[in-house]
Amino acid sequence: MSHPVPRRSLLRRLLPRLLDDRRGVSAIEFGMTAPILFLVVFGTLQVAQSYYVNTVLNGAVNAAARKSSLQSGQTSATALDTLVSTMVKYVMPTANVTFTRKNYAEFTQVGRPEDFTDTNKNGVYDATECFVDMNGNSLWDADMGKTGLGGANDIVVYTVTVSYKQWFGFAKMFGLPEYQTIPSTTILKNQPFATQATRTGVSKCP
Repeated sequence: MSHPVPRRSLLRRLLPRLLDDRRGVSAIEFGMTAPILFLVVFGTLQVAQSYYVNTVLNGAVNAAARKSSLQSGQTSATALDTLVSTMVKYVMPTANVTFTRKNYAEFTQVGRPEDFTDTNKNGVYDATECFVDMNGNSLWDADMGKTGLGGANDIVVYTVTVSYKQWFGFAKMFGLPEYQTIPSTTILKNQPFATQATRTGVSKCP
Protein backbone atom coordinates (compact mmCIF):
# COMPACT_ATOMS: atom_id res chain seq x y z
CA MET A 1 0.00 0.00 0.00
CA SER A 2 1.52 3.31 -1.14
CA HIS A 3 1.47 6.35 1.06
CA PRO A 4 0.95 9.88 -0.31
CA VAL A 5 4.08 11.99 -0.42
CA PRO A 6 3.80 15.01 1.86
CA ARG A 7 3.34 18.28 -0.05
CA ARG A 8 6.37 19.88 1.57
CA SER A 9 8.59 16.97 0.57
CA LEU A 10 7.22 17.11 -2.98
CA LEU A 11 8.08 20.81 -3.24
CA ARG A 12 11.57 20.13 -1.97
CA ARG A 13 12.07 17.60 -4.73
CA LEU A 14 10.56 19.71 -7.56
CA LEU A 15 11.96 23.12 -6.68
CA PRO A 16 15.61 22.34 -7.61
CA ARG A 17 14.41 20.88 -10.89
CA LEU A 18 12.33 23.96 -11.68
CA LEU A 19 15.21 26.27 -10.84
CA ASP A 20 17.53 24.34 -13.12
CA ASP A 21 15.00 24.06 -15.97
CA ARG A 22 15.94 26.63 -18.68
CA ARG A 23 13.36 25.59 -21.23
CA GLY A 24 11.35 28.54 -22.59
CA VAL A 25 13.68 31.17 -21.09
CA SER A 26 14.71 32.51 -24.51
CA ALA A 27 11.09 33.04 -25.54
CA ILE A 28 10.33 34.92 -22.34
CA GLU A 29 13.44 37.09 -22.64
CA PHE A 30 12.64 37.89 -26.27
CA GLY A 31 9.08 38.80 -25.36
CA MET A 32 10.37 41.24 -22.76
CA THR A 33 13.05 42.88 -24.94
CA ALA A 34 11.32 42.78 -28.35
CA PRO A 35 9.20 45.94 -27.85
CA ILE A 36 12.28 47.97 -26.91
CA LEU A 37 14.26 46.48 -29.80
CA PHE A 38 11.53 47.24 -32.32
CA LEU A 39 11.17 50.79 -30.96
CA VAL A 40 14.89 51.44 -31.41
CA VAL A 41 15.05 49.90 -34.89
CA PHE A 42 11.93 51.58 -36.29
CA GLY A 43 12.75 54.85 -34.55
CA THR A 44 16.17 54.82 -36.20
CA LEU A 45 14.59 54.12 -39.58
CA GLN A 46 12.18 57.00 -39.10
CA VAL A 47 15.01 59.42 -38.25
CA ALA A 48 17.00 58.16 -41.24
CA GLN A 49 13.96 58.67 -43.46
CA SER A 50 13.58 62.27 -42.32
CA TYR A 51 17.29 62.95 -42.84
CA TYR A 52 17.21 61.45 -46.33
CA VAL A 53 14.16 63.44 -47.40
CA ASN A 54 15.73 66.61 -46.00
CA THR A 55 18.97 65.97 -47.91
CA VAL A 56 17.16 65.36 -51.19
CA LEU A 57 14.97 68.44 -50.63
CA ASN A 58 17.92 70.75 -49.95
CA GLY A 59 19.74 69.52 -53.04
CA ALA A 60 16.66 69.98 -55.24
CA VAL A 61 15.93 73.46 -53.86
CA ASN A 62 19.50 74.68 -54.40
CA ALA A 63 19.55 73.34 -57.95
CA ALA A 64 16.20 74.92 -58.82
CA ALA A 65 17.13 78.24 -57.20
CA ARG A 66 20.33 78.50 -59.22
CA LYS A 67 18.42 77.90 -62.44
CA SER A 68 15.69 80.39 -61.51
CA SER A 69 18.25 83.16 -61.01
CA LEU A 70 19.07 83.04 -64.74
CA GLN A 71 17.13 85.07 -67.28
CA SER A 72 15.69 81.84 -68.70
CA GLY A 73 14.37 80.96 -65.22
CA GLN A 74 12.01 83.92 -65.23
CA THR A 75 9.59 82.03 -67.47
CA SER A 76 10.09 78.51 -66.13
CA ALA A 77 9.11 78.76 -62.44
CA THR A 78 6.44 76.07 -62.82
CA ALA A 79 8.87 73.71 -64.52
CA LEU A 80 11.43 74.23 -61.75
CA ASP A 81 8.80 73.56 -59.07
CA THR A 82 7.84 70.39 -60.90
CA LEU A 83 11.49 69.32 -60.94
CA VAL A 84 11.78 69.77 -57.17
CA SER A 85 8.48 68.00 -56.55
CA THR A 86 9.53 65.06 -58.74
CA MET A 87 12.84 64.63 -56.90
CA VAL A 88 11.16 64.73 -53.49
CA LYS A 89 8.37 62.35 -54.46
CA TYR A 90 10.90 59.89 -55.84
CA VAL A 91 11.96 59.19 -52.24
CA MET A 92 8.62 60.06 -50.57
CA PRO A 93 5.75 59.45 -53.04
CA THR A 94 2.99 60.58 -50.66
CA ALA A 95 4.61 63.93 -49.82
CA ASN A 96 2.76 67.21 -50.25
CA VAL A 97 5.11 69.85 -51.68
CA THR A 98 4.36 73.60 -51.58
CA PHE A 99 6.36 76.55 -52.91
CA THR A 100 6.73 80.25 -52.11
CA ARG A 101 8.92 82.93 -53.70
CA LYS A 102 9.50 86.45 -52.46
CA ASN A 103 11.77 89.01 -54.05
CA TYR A 104 13.45 92.13 -52.71
CA ALA A 105 15.55 94.96 -54.11
CA GLU A 106 18.50 94.17 -51.83
CA PHE A 107 19.61 91.73 -49.14
CA THR A 108 19.00 94.18 -46.29
CA GLN A 109 15.25 94.15 -47.04
CA VAL A 110 14.80 90.39 -46.64
CA GLY A 111 12.29 89.63 -43.91
CA ARG A 112 11.90 93.28 -42.92
CA PRO A 113 8.46 94.86 -42.35
CA GLU A 114 7.19 97.82 -44.29
CA ASP A 115 7.85 101.17 -42.63
CA PHE A 116 4.97 102.80 -40.77
CA THR A 117 4.29 105.84 -38.66
CA ASP A 118 4.12 104.66 -35.07
CA THR A 119 1.66 107.28 -33.90
CA ASN A 120 0.99 105.83 -30.45
CA LYS A 121 4.62 104.74 -29.91
CA ASN A 122 3.70 101.13 -29.04
CA GLY A 123 6.24 99.60 -31.40
CA VAL A 124 3.68 97.71 -33.55
CA TYR A 125 1.62 98.65 -36.58
CA ASP A 126 -2.01 99.58 -35.91
CA ALA A 127 -4.75 99.71 -38.53
CA THR A 128 -5.14 103.48 -38.03
CA GLU A 129 -1.51 104.29 -38.85
CA CYS A 130 0.07 105.29 -42.17
CA PHE A 131 2.62 103.02 -43.83
CA VAL A 132 4.82 102.77 -46.91
CA ASP A 133 3.50 100.15 -49.33
CA MET A 134 6.59 98.55 -50.88
CA ASN A 135 5.00 95.54 -52.58
CA GLY A 136 1.96 97.18 -54.11
CA ASN A 137 -0.80 95.25 -52.34
CA SER A 138 -2.16 98.31 -50.48
CA LEU A 139 -1.78 96.47 -47.16
CA TRP A 140 0.83 96.77 -44.42
CA ASP A 141 3.00 93.64 -44.38
CA ALA A 142 5.40 92.29 -41.77
CA ASP A 143 7.52 91.21 -44.75
CA MET A 144 7.92 93.73 -47.56
CA GLY A 145 8.85 91.15 -50.20
CA LYS A 146 6.91 90.83 -53.44
CA THR A 147 5.58 87.47 -54.54
CA GLY A 148 7.40 85.90 -57.47
CA LEU A 149 10.87 85.66 -59.00
CA GLY A 150 11.41 89.40 -59.41
CA GLY A 151 13.70 90.76 -62.08
CA ALA A 152 17.36 91.39 -62.81
CA ASN A 153 19.59 91.78 -59.73
CA ASP A 154 16.66 91.19 -57.35
CA ILE A 155 17.10 89.07 -54.24
CA VAL A 156 14.86 86.00 -54.21
CA VAL A 157 13.91 83.91 -51.18
CA TYR A 158 12.80 80.51 -52.45
CA THR A 159 11.09 78.26 -49.89
CA VAL A 160 9.85 74.71 -50.39
CA THR A 161 7.89 72.91 -47.68
CA VAL A 162 7.45 69.14 -47.68
CA SER A 163 4.83 67.45 -45.53
CA TYR A 164 4.34 63.69 -45.33
CA LYS A 165 2.84 61.05 -43.07
CA GLN A 166 5.53 59.24 -41.14
CA TRP A 167 6.05 55.54 -41.90
CA PHE A 168 5.57 54.26 -38.38
CA GLY A 169 3.00 55.15 -35.73
CA PHE A 170 5.44 55.98 -32.95
CA ALA A 171 4.91 59.73 -33.23
CA LYS A 172 1.17 59.41 -32.75
CA MET A 173 1.72 56.87 -29.95
CA PHE A 174 3.78 59.40 -28.02
CA GLY A 175 1.45 62.31 -28.74
CA LEU A 176 3.68 63.83 -31.44
CA PRO A 177 2.45 65.07 -34.85
CA GLU A 178 1.57 62.27 -37.22
CA TYR A 179 2.88 64.29 -40.17
CA GLN A 180 6.47 65.40 -40.63
CA THR A 181 7.01 68.89 -42.08
CA ILE A 182 10.39 69.86 -43.53
CA PRO A 183 11.00 73.37 -44.92
CA SER A 184 13.99 74.34 -47.04
CA THR A 185 14.89 77.93 -47.91
CA THR A 186 17.61 79.42 -50.07
CA ILE A 187 18.40 83.06 -50.88
CA LEU A 188 19.98 84.01 -54.20
CA LYS A 189 20.51 87.10 -56.31
CA ASN A 190 19.19 87.13 -59.85
CA GLN A 191 21.82 87.59 -62.53
CA PRO A 192 22.18 91.06 -64.08
CA PHE A 193 20.51 90.16 -67.37
CA ALA A 194 18.96 93.64 -67.51
CA THR A 195 18.76 96.88 -65.55
CA GLN A 196 17.25 96.36 -62.12
CA ALA A 197 13.84 97.96 -61.76
CA THR A 198 13.57 100.83 -59.29
CA ARG A 199 11.25 100.20 -56.35
CA THR A 200 9.42 103.14 -54.89
CA GLY A 201 7.20 102.85 -51.86
CA VAL A 202 3.80 104.52 -51.82
CA SER A 203 2.53 106.12 -48.61
CA LYS A 204 -0.84 104.73 -47.54
CA CYS A 205 -3.08 106.08 -44.81
CA PRO A 206 -6.40 104.62 -43.60
